[in-house]
Amino acid sequence: MFAFTPSRQLRMTIMAAAAIAAMQPASAEDLLRVGMIPGSGATTASADDQKALQAYLSEALGVPVKLVVPKDYNATVEGLGNGSFDFAILGAVGYVKAHEKFGVVPLVQRDIDKQFHSLFITQSNSSINALGDLKGKRFAFGDMVSTSGHVMPYRAMVEAGIDPGKDLQWSRFTGSHAATVQAVAAGVADAGSVDETVFKSLVADGKVDGSKLRVFYTTPPFVDYVWVARKEVDGATLKKFTEAFLNLAPGRDDKVLGILRGKKFAAVTDAEYKPVQDYVKKLSLF
Repeated sequence: MFAFTPSRQLRMTIMAAAAIAAMQPASAEDLLRVGMIPGSGATTASADDQKALQAYLSEALGVPVKLVVPKDYNATVEGLGNGSFDFAILGAVGYVKAHEKFGVVPLVQRDIDKQFHSLFITQSNSSINALGDLKGKRFAFGDMVSTSGHVMPYRAMVEAGIDPGKDLQWSRFTGSHAATVQAVAAGVADAGSVDETVFKSLVADGKVDGSKLRVFYTTPPFVDYVWVARKEVDGATLKKFTEAFLNLAPGRDDKVLGILRGKKFAAVTDAEYKPVQDYVKKLSLF
């Protein structure tokens, strides 16, 4: 009988272990976690509805991807800082904060995010027809760190001569765009400010009765949502993630694009967020 030498046995053991390891599920270190701000421009879908996006990213990156929706916008930002998330979708204000605090890297955004808008909505039979009519009314913002749900609408009010802290009967933060729409539709608030794509999607999908609501003001355009990576992510993975979005095409990837509520993606740079950064500093948001 042929006798294995110790060195040959060792080599065979290593080879067998490697073969077994190759058949095992990916470890926690192989899993990429992607943060999704609640009610974001990326998606307001449930976990089940996000499966197509999760599967698409897993295939494109060659490793399992898990989509996670934290409790609020700030938790998404903090997740990038503490390593809970490798990638995330952030609004412009959240990006400015995450870039300044944790050095996150901007990657891609929908083409519509380069010229985005906030919508001011009210009930169809409301007497509110302009920003000036908000005086003495109950108003719903989204999340405090939301660009389209709070910061830009706040700016629009101030520029229209309204002090939200003094001129409104009250203002509340609902925590998400969908919650703001529902609050206005139910008459809990007289008016509210929302992401334009979320509002249109909720109406189109029948999740809110569009006949009960109307838009009475649209803000000037501003730069908004952006997909980012924590600064420690390696270059090869950054490239794969970016290309996964740039390669999305209508007609072929409609299910994924429907979740993202976009049709085309483009690269983005930090310089594009300078106007938002300046305004955030002016308001001393953080």
